[in-house]
Amino acid sequence: MDELNFESKLLSTPFPKKDNYNSLSMPVYNTAAYEFDTAEEMEAAFCGKTPECTYSRIANPTVQYFENRVKTVTGAFAVTALNSGMAAITNTIMSLAYSGCNIITSRHLFGNTYSFFVNTLKPFGVEIRFCDLTNVQEVSENIDTNTCALFLEIITNPQMEVADLAALSAVAHANRVPLIADSTIIPFSTFHAKDFGVDIEIVSSTKYISGGATGLGGLIIDYSIFDWAHSPRLKDLARQFGNNAFFAKLRQEIHRNFGAYMTPQTAYMQALGLETMEIRFQRESQICTELAKRLKSIPEIEGVNYTGLPDNPFSDLSLKQFGQYPGAMLTFDLASKKACYSFMNKLKLIRRATNLFDNKSLIIHPASTIFGTFTQQVRDEMNVSDKTLRLSVGLESADDLWNDILQALEN
Repeated sequence: MDELNFESKLLSTPFPKKDNYNSLSMPVYNTAAYEFDTAEEMEAAFCGKTPECTYSRIANPTVQYFENRVKTVTGAFAVTALNSGMAAITNTIMSLAYSGCNIITSRHLFGNTYSFFVNTLKPFGVEIRFCDLTNVQEVSENIDTNTCALFLEIITNPQMEVADLAALSAVAHANRVPLIADSTIIPFSTFHAKDFGVDIEIVSSTKYISGGATGLGGLIIDYSIFDWAHSPRLKDLARQFGNNAFFAKLRQEIHRNFGAYMTPQTAYMQALGLETMEIRFQRESQICTELAKRLKSIPEIEGVNYTGLPDNPFSDLSLKQFGQYPGAMLTFDLASKKACYSFMNKLKLIRRATNLFDNKSLIIHPASTIFGTFTQQVRDEMNVSDKTLRLSVGLESADDLWNDILQALEN
């Protein structure tokens, strides 16, 4: 189906098995276990010799269908659906990391990702090496034989930094290190991670995919490009599975043992959300771009950060990697934390809430919420300012959102 476009491929993805009632929507298999006709069939399924489901912590038909839809439209080798974006990150890293290894990344990370790296992994002997990922030479100098991964967000949240993915992929692969990218900010209908040398793509499906924040979810998208014989953790599995060693480690061990598989109810909702994702993304991004341009004209706003603006320092690279509309999130700065709070409290249409890419527009003060438990020193190192507000643009009209912003600034 390579000749079909995104939506047609998505809507043509067949069920794993024909439905007895010819349902057009994949049924929700709300069950924990599955019956077998014989002990021999049961053994074969549990030992991975057949694709039959055994237990819904490991595999479920509804979740498999959601995974297959994502696999179809991304061209990935394999997709694993988990119960949050953080579960996708942790399962990925735990499949690769080991005591004595190091991970190359940026301080410009989502709060919980930063905490996982710095607070959770450190006691297990994993070193985190923070680099300026826009400086390829610095990245190269920090990689060594114990580097298990180079990890980044394709547009950092909330700093809005963009790194050159092709350049980072080149230096990572030259040093036999996999490139792992959290691409939540731009959906895979628009951003094609494989084209830029990304080996493992991580997505919080809670965001664009769910279609109105109907449930939590995360995806690990494995393109089976990297030669895992160069991974200290996976080199033995690579002798048996080759470039599919990561998938084998994840699905046969880590995913099973951590127990974070997506629920069938969430998979059903997110499979439906996929069907309208690109339409919603385009509208939200168009509105976000329009608002970003208008916000620059307001004297009370000290700065607007959106990579789709022509004067943004990452504009050219953003256009090359993400196209005309680089997502539906922007940030802007007011005079102080007090000014931010006063503005937020006067909003009538935009909701004071976390999350990204809901159908409703949401605003948050990152420094006091997502990064609220971090010390001031750490927030400064991460470039998270008390003056910054993060706006996730929804499906309301640009004029209505604009008027809400104006009245909140003027009152």
